[in-house]
Amino acid sequence: MQCNAACKTKKDGISKGKPAWLKKKLPLGGDYQRVTRLLSESKLHTVCQEANCPNMFECFSKDTSTFMILGSQCTRHCRFCNVTALDPMPVDPEEPRRVADASKTLGLRYVVVTSVTRDDLPDGGAAQFAKTIRAIRETLPVKDGKPARIEVLIPDFQGDGEALKIVVDANPDVLNHNVETVASQYARVRPEAVYQRSLDLIANVKRLNPDMLTKSGIMVGLGETQEELIRTMKDLHAHGCDILTIGQYLQPTREHLPVFTFYTPEQFEDLEARAREIGFTQVAAGPHVRSSYKAQELFDA
Repeated sequence: MQCNAACKTKKDGISKGKPAWLKKKLPLGGDYQRVTRLLSESKLHTVCQEANCPNMFECFSKDTSTFMILGSQCTRHCRFCNVTALDPMPVDPEEPRRVADASKTLGLRYVVVTSVTRDDLPDGGAAQFAKTIRAIRETLPVKDGKPARIEVLIPDFQGDGEALKIVVDANPDVLNHNVETVASQYARVRPEAVYQRSLDLIANVKRLNPDMLTKSGIMVGLGETQEELIRTMKDLHAHGCDILTIGQYLQPTREHLPVFTFYTPEQFEDLEARAREIGFTQVAAGPHVRSSYKAQELFDA
């Protein structure tokens, strides 16, 4: 996959500007203000806001958000991420209930919960994930005979199998863990993570619960090759990943890693086709795709 000249960045690593296909119109109407007000009043964080997600206005206008638990301060220093890396706050015991109540107020039928990475906690925050899952289950009503669905996007828990089991035993509908990039880029992009450890996490979910849907996401545009992307997709599939998302990396600030390449919509179509050839039946690939973007539509596909 060779990127055409129009979608490459300047040699100094600062892009000349986003290509036309990355520009999004703000949605008209909707409940954007209602969602932001509710989140503020509930003292809740979302990865949408903390990571400056390009889909935030669209999702909020549709009463959709990805709740971020365990505070807003991360213990890791990934060079692509806009979430603050500072000393974390104490775990809030009321947070699971507030997430559940906000989900009910918004009328959500599909709830996505993620977190900052909390390497300071003995279980990496696994117990807080489990409490949040159970609080949502207890709070959201069954509708038309169907319970609300819950997807969790979890950190790697430093490879702690017992911590992972705590989350799996809480029985989310989808367990997501992003591999983020290809193996050769880990030292540069996410130096405190381990490529094989992320693959093993997905395999261990299937070992603990073979019926649980697993999901992972890849960012492109960080200097990877097509061969490396294909290898990563094959690795994920071989380790039991069911659902795959592929999206364009965007540089949050000048202090973060620059965009090496902007992929075209046609290149994303090619990546999705290759993923399906590998064996993925549920794939979302596109410039604006993020791991939680249109998660319910992907789950129902």
